[in-house]
Formats: sequence, C-alpha cells, structure tokens
Amino acid sequence: MNYKQKALICVPISLVICIVLMWQFPNVALEDGDVVWWYSVLPPLIAITLAVITTRLFLSLGVAVGVGALLAWGQQGFSFNSFFSEVIWFARAVTITNDGIDLFNLWVILFVLFMMSMITVVIASGGIGGVISLLSHLAKGARSTQLITAIMGTLIFIGDYSNAMLVGPTMRPITDKFKVSREKLAYIVDSTSAPIAGLAFVSTWIGYEVGLFNGVAEDIGLDSDGYSMFFDALPFRFYCILTILFVIINTISGRDYGMMRRAQTRARETGNVSEPDAKVMGGIKTDRSFDKVSMQILSAFVPLTLLFGLILGGLWIDGKGTGLIFSLTSWRDALSNANNVKVLATAAIVSFIAAIFCARLFSYMAFSDIWEAVKEGLSGTLLPVAIILCAWGIKASCDKLMTGQFIASIISDVVSPLWFPALVFIVASITSFATGTSWGTMAILIPTAIPVAYALDNSLYGLTTIICLGAVLDGAIFGDHCSPISDTTILSAIVSSCDPMHHVRTQMPYALTVAVIALICGYLPAALGFSSYIGILIGVGIIILLFFILSRLRPD
Repeated sequence: MNYKQKALICVPISLVICIVLMWQFPNVALEDGDVVWWYSVLPPLIAITLAVITTRLFLSLGVAVGVGALLAWGQQGFSFNSFFSEVIWFARAVTITNDGIDLFNLWVILFVLFMMSMITVVIASGGIGGVISLLSHLAKGARSTQLITAIMGTLIFIGDYSNAMLVGPTMRPITDKFKVSREKLAYIVDSTSAPIAGLAFVSTWIGYEVGLFNGVAEDIGLDSDGYSMFFDALPFRFYCILTILFVIINTISGRDYGMMRRAQTRARETGNVSEPDAKVMGGIKTDRSFDKVSMQILSAFVPLTLLFGLILGGLWIDGKGTGLIFSLTSWRDALSNANNVKVLATAAIVSFIAAIFCARLFSYMAFSDIWEAVKEGLSGTLLPVAIILCAWGIKASCDKLMTGQFIASIISDVVSPLWFPALVFIVASITSFATGTSWGTMAILIPTAIPVAYALDNSLYGLTTIICLGAVLDGAIFGDHCSPISDTTILSAIVSSCDPMHHVRTQMPYALTVAVIALICGYLPAALGFSSYIGILIGVGIIILLFFILSRLRPD
C-alpha cells in the first residue's frame, strides 16, 4: 500500500473522529473546574496518522509535538511572552519536568546510552558470542530459538527497558541464523518485557504501581496498602498473563497468522529477516568482532551478573530496605521508596565500566578496539534517544492539553458494575495507544476510574474495584503494545534491528487477539462473579485451539 492509499484511508478516519468529537464532545468540564477541549486529541491523532502514512516516525512525532506546543500556546492567547514560556515548559517537561526538579527522563537517557554501549562492548569482546555459542546448543531450529527467546524474556523480570536491551541483541544472531524474522523477534521481546515487569513481585514497575495504589487508597479511605492491592489485582491481570502464555504457545506451535505469517514466510523462504524497505534504527551489530579477540563468556557473564546484582542491591539500599531480604513486605517497602531509574542508570554505568575491563582482561581486546566499540554503541543511540525524547514530547503535549482526562471523562457517565471493568480496560487501552505511555495512563486512570468502581461497590473494597485495578494496568500495557509512538514499542524494535512500523503492524493483530480473549473470558465473566482462574484457563484453551486449527489448516 503506497502513501496515497494510506492517506485515503487514514485521513478521512481522522477527520471523522475530529468531527464527531466537535459535534458530540466539544469540551468536557472536570471536577476541579478546568475545561478540556476536543482538540486535545490532535497531537496523538496527528502522530499516529502521519506515522502510518509516511512510516517516518521521527518526522511524525516531531510534527505532533509542534502541533501540541502550538495548541498550548493558543490557549495562552498567542502572545509573544507566552510563546517563550511554552517553549521553556516543553523543554523542562522532557528533561527535568515542571514540578520542581525530577531527573527521571535524564536517568532513562543515561541508562539507554550506557546500556547500549555496554552491550556493544560485550559483543565486540566476544562475550555475547560465548553466550550465543552456549545457547546454540539448545537452539536446534526456529521453534526452539523462539521459545528460548520467550523464556529469556520471561526470566529477565527486573524492568521492561533492561529486558528489551538484553534479550533483543543477545538472541538476534541466533534468530537470524534460523531465519526467524526480525518482526517476530521484536514481538517476542516486546510481549515479554512490559507484561512480565508489570506482573513481577520485584521489578522497576511495582514501586510505581504500588505508589499509585497507595494514593488512591488514601483518597477513597481504604485501609488496604498498595502492595496488598497489587496482589489482590494479580489474578485479574488477564491481558498480561494471557500475552505471556500466548507467546509461549505460539512459539511452540510454530504457526503464525496475518502480517506476522507473511514476515515469517519471507524469512524462511528467502532468508531475508527484514523487509527490503525496512528502516532499522540504532541496531547493534551482534556479529561485530575484532581480529585476535578470543570468544570469552566471562566477558559477558561478569558485566551482566554485576548489572543484575547492582539493580537488586541498589533497589534494596536506595529504598532503605530493612528486615529479611527474602520478605515480600521488606521488598515492597524498599521498592516503594527507591529511585528506580536512578538505580538502573547507575547499574548500567558501573556494568559498562566492568565490560571494558573484562574486554581487556579476559578477551585481550586492544583499547583502540574497545574505544571503537564504545563509539559504535553511542552513535547507535543518537536517533533512538531523539525519538524517545519526541515520545516524551507527545506525552508533555497530552499532559498540557489534558488529553487523557478528556478521553476518560467522555465515558464517565457509564456506571454499570457489569460493564465497567471491561470499559475501564478499553479506555485505558485507547488512552495508552493515543498517548504512547502506559505509566502516564496508569497515573491518569487509577485516580479517575478506581473511585468510580469503589462507588459502584457501594463504597466497599469489592470485586468491581479489584478487577478495575487490574483492568487499568493491563489496558495501559495493551494500548502501549499497539501504539507506534510508545517508547517501549520503539525500543523493542530498535534492539531487535526491526523497523518500528513493521513491528507495530505485525504485533497489533496478536495483541488484539489476546485483548479480545481477555475481555470475553476475563473481565466480563469476572464481573459476573466467575473465578478469574477459570477465565484464564478458558483463555489458554482458546489460544491452544487457535493454533491447533492453524496447524490443521496449514500443515506446512
């Protein structure tokens, strides 16, 4: 499909959305008296439309950020002084934030820079080659390679960024060897990063989730603490649980459908793991090696082990962990207090330094070659970092124009206890898809939707409230999976050396399949009082049946 055909489809749809919003929901009045206008949806709508039509993500995000800044300036009357104030506001929003000084984004950038540089040094030193050589004994073909990738993604549960950074570059040479498409690798990486990080008892996500739960518990007067609410909601995390199981069943079956099947067929029959027109950004050359460099697994084992040790130890120390180290309560308190991204960045910096020493000590790599590897790693991060900054710019635009609040408010009158959890999941999905941020969606909808669910439970901490806790978290992750402007979607494509738009279009049918199953087998029956475990079992049965039918229809 060429640009004109895409434009003929996407532009009318976008215009219809705008006309409907202008007609039915010209503005929404919030409880605090603020008024949010329909045009708050324009920045993400423009970003998504342009991204689909042009496939130029950086251009699409840049235009959308510019439109968001222009609309925000228009709200101030297009005055000369307000122009500079808006520019400063946006600059602060994507760096140190406008609420005091918060270095979250800067720590994330440091983490990406040093993590990718560390991985490049480990690859160049032969460390990843040693790991690949070890894993190759287990990987006997395309199916086993995909399964190993999925298992690695599930076991690395510390965080979505660290998961993607480690699994993608490590497994890419093996998946290439067995003619697994880059689109499939990016899908496995993306679908085992945020879901497992969001479910894990110890991860960089849980501190954030627990913090939001604590806040809403205080607002509505609950006695439960955030960590208890997290565990209460865990059986109702239908999308995340079914996504992980879907990936594993899919890899075991060896069957695919939709755009993913075309990508897999292309890779298997032609050997081209990427489309000819693929635009790969910041890919790390995993076959990169220098002359006279010995393949030494210690060059990978030491930095990576140090990375995990520092992350776990850093979260414990920075969060002022007390009591038994194996106590979930102790970890809850530590993670709630820890500066997660600061710990991640610090661990990446130290591991990067360790990787340099290991490259010299174990692989006998010359300092000049180490420097070349470092430069390669840093240069590969420039465009990804620029795109991540633009993604944060979109989030800043949505924050300024209150896009999330507008989307959430237009359905606030729907208050049926039966349909409300499913509705919350859908709204969280749409909000996350439009804004490109799962964490931002959680921050918007947990304080918005949970009090409504609590009221539907007759001001009791009941079933509807607990299901909605899981629905917000899962909807945020599902929408993030489908969004072409999500930083984690972009990052998963980058570390897999896959075109981000190709990743989105092949992953979306799979994500939609799991979401529909989660709705039909999970949220709706759970709201009627059926056990969540029965819903998960039925969902797994449907997934198995789906791939069994595919194997019968396509025995090849």
